[in-house]
Amino acid sequence: QVQLVESGGGLVQAGGSLRLSCEASGCTFSNYAMGWFRQAPGKEREFVATIGWSGVNIYYADSVKGRFTISRDNAKRSVSLQMNSLKPEDTAVYYCAAGSLRGLARSQGDYWGQGTQVTVSS
Repeated sequence: QVQLVESGGGLVQAGGSLRLSCEASGCTFSNYAMGWFRQAPGKEREFVATIGWSGVNIYYADSVKGRFTISRDNAKRSVSLQMNSLKPEDTAVYYCAAGSLRGLARSQGDYWGQGTQVTVSS
């Protein structure tokens, strides 16, 4: 059974940084593209970033480009999201997902984590 477990969320002041991690089990991790998504209260889930199986193909939402960095470590079966210069509008539950790059681009992951809360205070 595939499991994705996120960690690293929390409360931070605007301008601060957080690093989210997602660890996978029950799958051949290097077979999957990985992505980060977020959902703010009252809003739909939105794409944040994706990374291909080799780490070469990386895409970001315009809203986070230049501030967030996605990376992966296939040996550790993990994907991370380094978030810098955080803004109050980044407040959301952040989810990691595994799937194909094309599917993740449509917010269609094969597997999803339970999410981790990120709150940015002004």
